[in-house]
Amino acid sequence: MAQAADDPAVAQLTQRLMAIQANPDAAQLAAFERLQAQQAVADLAKAKRRDLDQARYLAERRVEIAETSVRAALAQREVDQLERTRSELLIEASRRDAQRARQEAERLRVQAQIQAEESERLRQAAEQEALARQDAETALTSVAGKQTARLSAAQQNAAKLAREEAELVSGSKLPGSKFESRGEVFTFSGDAFAAGKGSLSGGAKGQAKALAEYLNIGKKGRVRIEAYDAAAGVGQQRAEALRDALVAAGVSASRLQVSGKKAAATKARSAEVIIAP
Repeated sequence: MAQAADDPAVAQLTQRLMAIQANPDAAQLAAFERLQAQQAVADLAKAKRRDLDQARYLAERRVEIAETSVRAALAQREVDQLERTRSELLIEASRRDAQRARQEAERLRVQAQIQAEESERLRQAAEQEALARQDAETALTSVAGKQTARLSAAQQNAAKLAREEAELVSGSKLPGSKFESRGEVFTFSGDAFAAGKGSLSGGAKGQAKALAEYLNIGKKGRVRIEAYDAAAGVGQQRAEALRDALVAAGVSASRLQVSGKKAAATKARSAEVIIAP
């Protein structure tokens, strides 16, 4: 009935556990599995001869499980770090692209302003002769149209890059948008609010967070929030809830105006956020 304390497996397994503990990167990992392994080795050291094979097998398996768990945890830690690095690189690249696009849009804006001033000077000079004025205005209209188209394309490209950056930073998708005479209009669909309720749904809160990032990246103008519901007062509650979500995400409250509309919300539209041009 001798015990197995002098079994060489005890020393070997103990040494393997000590190697895990000695690794500063692994010392805090798989604590439960290492505790089970230590207990199994301790049980092996106290095992009677008749129980020796079973105790040794159990101790070896527990130590293997602890080692495997530590390796898996280290690998997962490395994967998480790589993923964080990748996300940071993507965000930084998006920011650089957005900055270049904003600079190009500003250059074209200044160029368009200079072109418009020159156009006015030529128009006034051409008033001395009707035919010359007509020819000059035709040429200038063509130039101004091309310049306006280029400026619009640059601004839309800048907005596209800003949307991508906002979605990367916030981790959520922006609501659908389009450019109108009112400005850039973001539309929240009917499921942004529960029926007859004024509070935002979980998905709409994520969209509001992404929209706040977008507003803070490059859009500095005033913003109007319009919300709809057939019930009295619900449209106003929805507009205020959307405003509060944007303010909580970092948008200055002084930029935001709210308006509740007593009109039925649809599946496609329950609220709109209009960014002034």
